[in-house]
Amino acid sequence: MTVKLFDNWDISGIKVEDRGVEKYINLNQVYVPRSSGRNVKIQFHKSYYSIIERLMNRLMVVGHKGKKHKYSSGHNLGKSTKMYKLVFKTLKLIEERTKKNPVEVLVKAIENAAPREEITTIEYGGARYPKAVECAPQRRIDLALRNISQGTYANSFGKKKKAHEALAEEILSAYSLNTKSNAIAKKLELERQADSAR
Repeated sequence: MTVKLFDNWDISGIKVEDRGVEKYINLNQVYVPRSSGRNVKIQFHKSYYSIIERLMNRLMVVGHKGKKHKYSSGHNLGKSTKMYKLVFKTLKLIEERTKKNPVEVLVKAIENAAPREEITTIEYGGARYPKAVECAPQRRIDLALRNISQGTYANSFGKKKKAHEALAEEILSAYSLNTKSNAIAKKLELERQADSAR
């Protein structure tokens, strides 16, 4: 028996093409992607959550931009039912625009937006300098989801555009490798910095 996400989309045939993040993008079949933190004591617990649930969790708490939380109101309330509606509307909109399975589009967008390298600061003899390091697979997905959610809120917070429209645009831009996407722009900037720090 096939279990469809939100009773609408079959995710059983979706393949992750990027072998580096394949184990960390969970595409288990679930009706409602909400585990209520039951895997939190397992090592690498995020890998056990559906990728849709990870997107919802990230949208609830967008994350730090610089030293502070960039957005702390609006949809950032920890209310999962609000996120169900937001993500459901987004997936519906993506399906209307692309005529493809929206979860497949989301997975490809995350693969495209996941940076391969980043920079860290090395202190040697009192002097600090940047050094390029490879990005861990779990962190690649975390950064991609964070940049997608921050781009969504930057385009919808305090503006006329609805949150689900901004999220759909962000995912579709990342899917097509368009630099209008905040996630793709951040990835390219990070990899450019890493390249110059090598």
